[in-house]
Amino acid sequence: MGNLLYIIAVILIIGWAIGFFAFNVGAIIHILLVIAIIAIILRVIQGRKIV
Repeated sequence: MGNLLYIIAVILIIGWAIGFFAFNVGAIIHILLVIAIIAIILRVIQGRKIV
């Protein structure tokens, strides 16, 4: 489950970067970025090793 959260976070960050620099879609992209950062922070706090 933790590995899935990490993958989702990476996908969301990539999506944010593409949307921000290529399309400048707006607030929805920033919401995706916040979700991705929260997932990464939870991963770090849990202290589990990325496999």
